[in-house]
Amino acid sequence: MAGVNRWPLLLLLFVLGACAGKKEPLVVKQFKMLDQQTDTVEDPMVRGEKQRRLYGAVSLAERATRLGAYYTLLWNIPPDAPAGEVEVRFEFQQGATASLVKHMVKRFPASQTSGRVEFAVIGNDYIKNGRVLSWKATLSRGGRVIASKKSHLWQEAAIPRPPAAQPSDTALAP
Repeated sequence: MAGVNRWPLLLLLFVLGACAGKKEPLVVKQFKMLDQQTDTVEDPMVRGEKQRRLYGAVSLAERATRLGAYYTLLWNIPPDAPAGEVEVRFEFQQGATASLVKHMVKRFPASQTSGRVEFAVIGNDYIKNGRVLSWKATLSRGGRVIASKKSHLWQEAAIPRPPAAQPSDTALAP
C-alpha cells in the first residue's frame, strides 16, 4: 500500500463532502397545467406530470377541473428552531381578484421536522378568478417565521399607519 497514490481518494472525499450541504428550510416547486393535452408534449417530464395530475379524470369536464396551478412546498425545520406547531402558509393573488390576497394553511404537529405540502389553485377557483399572478410561501414553527419564499411580483401589503399629526389651531404661540 506504500506505492498507492492517495490524492485521488482525498479528492473524492473532498468532492463528496462538498455535495453534502445544509438543507434549505423551504423549497417551492411550481407546475402550471394550462391545457389537457398530454400526447403533444415533447418533454417526457412534463408529459408525466400532466398524466399524474389528470389520473382518474375520465370526462372532459373532470379534466377541466384539474387545470390550474400546483405548488409543492418541501420544508425542513432546522435544529435551532423554537418548539411548537409547524405551519405552512401559502398566500396568492389571482388575475380577476385585484388586490385580494387569498391564503391556504396546513398545520403539522411539533414532532414533525420535515415534510411535503401541496397547494393547488384549480377548478372553479382557477376558472372564475384566473391564473395566479403572485404568491408567497411561509414556514413557521411556534409562531416564529423560519423561512419565506415569494414570486418576483409579490408585494408586501402596506401596513396602515395613523395619519401624521396636523398642527392645531389652538396651539400656543411661543
